[in-house]
Amino acid sequence: MASSSPSPSPSPMFTVRRLQPELVAPAIPTPHELKPLSDIDDQEGLRFHIPMIQVYRNQPSMAEKDPVQVIRKALAKTLVFYYPFAGRLRERPDHKLMVDCTGEGVLFIEADADVTLDQLGDALQPPFPCFEQLLYNVPDSEEITDTPLLLIQVTRLKCGGFIQALRLNHTMSDAAGLVQFLNAWAEMAGGAKSPSIAPVWRRELLMARDPPRITCKHHEYMEFVDTEIEEGSLTLHDDDMVLRSFFFGPSQIASLRRLVPHYCATFDLITACLWRCHTKALKIDADKDVRMMVAVNARAKFNPPLPVGYYGNAIAYPAAVTTAGKLCGNPFGYAVELINKVKGKATQEYMHSVADLLAIKGRYIPRMVRSLTVSDLRGFDPRQIDFGWGHALYAGPAQGGLGPFPGVTFITPFKNAKGEDGLVLPIWLPTEAMNRFSKELDGMFGFICSSL
Repeated sequence: MASSSPSPSPSPMFTVRRLQPELVAPAIPTPHELKPLSDIDDQEGLRFHIPMIQVYRNQPSMAEKDPVQVIRKALAKTLVFYYPFAGRLRERPDHKLMVDCTGEGVLFIEADADVTLDQLGDALQPPFPCFEQLLYNVPDSEEITDTPLLLIQVTRLKCGGFIQALRLNHTMSDAAGLVQFLNAWAEMAGGAKSPSIAPVWRRELLMARDPPRITCKHHEYMEFVDTEIEEGSLTLHDDDMVLRSFFFGPSQIASLRRLVPHYCATFDLITACLWRCHTKALKIDADKDVRMMVAVNARAKFNPPLPVGYYGNAIAYPAAVTTAGKLCGNPFGYAVELINKVKGKATQEYMHSVADLLAIKGRYIPRMVRSLTVSDLRGFDPRQIDFGWGHALYAGPAQGGLGPFPGVTFITPFKNAKGEDGLVLPIWLPTEAMNRFSKELDGMFGFICSSL
């Protein structure tokens, strides 16, 4: 029977020695000005910090180079172009967020760990062992306003490799914007004088219209009528929550594909599979509504498209809604079709309608009861970011979930221990539900294997 993920192995323990956090400011003076965030940027559902991790092997050709020094120096140069990141957020009396471009800088930590990449083994995926040591949570640094917008820790390893972990204030950028910044940073580390893609602010493009008008249905913000019933609502404060990563390689995807009589996108297959297995694992009553939100990068949905280099949040979360009974009782193709249809909802008009809704309703937050969200990182594979030490072994989410929302997962490019290229999804669930989820996933693959 096909396996959904390797059995969790004991996490290697190691010690990290850190220097005191410091501020890295732009290499030269930058404009001191106030820049408003868009209504998409400063919605309540993005007011948290998102962690990311990048893992690099030793590179013999860089033996004379110290990754900490190379990366810190390149960071200062990159902040000249992305100078809003070196500022601080302020909140107006109407709760609107503004970037005060003070040039103070971002938090940077230099560290060393007494471990090699080989000793970490197959732990190079969420949940990372000792992550709190790889990205030290500087006291009071997780506030949204009046604190640095980026926290970065570069940890040298005994083998000559290193791990870079960072945390970004999500109101500043989405995944595409963050990867754009990281690519510029890597280019500066390689000796470039300026980024190949110039950063574009232009947050007014995603401000609410005047007057604002909600023209689309937004199921992602819709309360279910029975929200007093909390089954299927997960929080990271639950003591019983566990995090596991699940690998979808060529054989797993091929197995799912055979369940659908026509061709469909890999994203649709994986997302539909996740939704069904997750719903069954939580034992949600058949008559209850369940929701799958799909994070859509809407940059190309505009006419003309948003400017190349736009690094603000340009994402929407259109949602498919059905009952648990219909989702789990219908053929697999039913869920696949729901996912396929919902992706197309994030049009230019939809984005304007979201901004207007957020302005009218007071920066609403997406509803998480019996809900999941999937974000696809394949379009801007962060493993390709090269600071001089080659491509990353792993680059992507550090922990799974998104801020306070455990029901969020990412489809992240990944090469497993067997050398297979595939995708990994980090999933949070209560322990017993996690066991059921894993069995449901294996059951879908096993059904196909046994029927061949």
